[in-house]
Amino acid sequence: MTGDRTTHAKGTGQYAEVNGINLYYETHGSGRPLVLLHGGLGSGEMFGPVLPLLAERHQVIAVDLQGHGRTADIDRPIDVRLMAGDIAALIDHLRLDTPDLVGYSLGGGVALHTAAPAAGWRSIPQLSTRPRSGASSWPQRTYGPTQSIPRCACSKGRLARQLPSS
Repeated sequence: MTGDRTTHAKGTGQYAEVNGINLYYETHGSGRPLVLLHGGLGSGEMFGPVLPLLAERHQVIAVDLQGHGRTADIDRPIDVRLMAGDIAALIDHLRLDTPDLVGYSLGGGVALHTAAPAAGWRSIPQLSTRPRSGASSWPQRTYGPTQSIPRCACSKGRLARQLPSS
């Protein structure tokens, strides 16, 4: 799909041309960068109720992913791996040093696929928010070799590995 289809929701923000997509984002507050990634069929506005609180201590970057909110769809699949590339390119475009990523639902998948290469993972583990069939408790999962999702660090135009401090 191609075109200039966007929502007519109010908002002030900017567009960044990354990976052939005109990605909409809004920046609020100052401090350690925090990139917010919304769920499917949503937009960055879904974080509106908590945005003022987050912006008290963070430079919050709320992004509208491909085909959502004010970011038009382009002629490529809606795929978390491609959208992760968009977010990595936006991090480079904004020259963010060590952004934290927070994603809800679809945005969580995008965040994970953005962070995984920075952690040196070869594959993404299967994550679940549902208990296994017949399980009496929630499954215990690890997210990678460090058993936590690492922060992304941006270094010289590409994501670099940054392990959480122990």
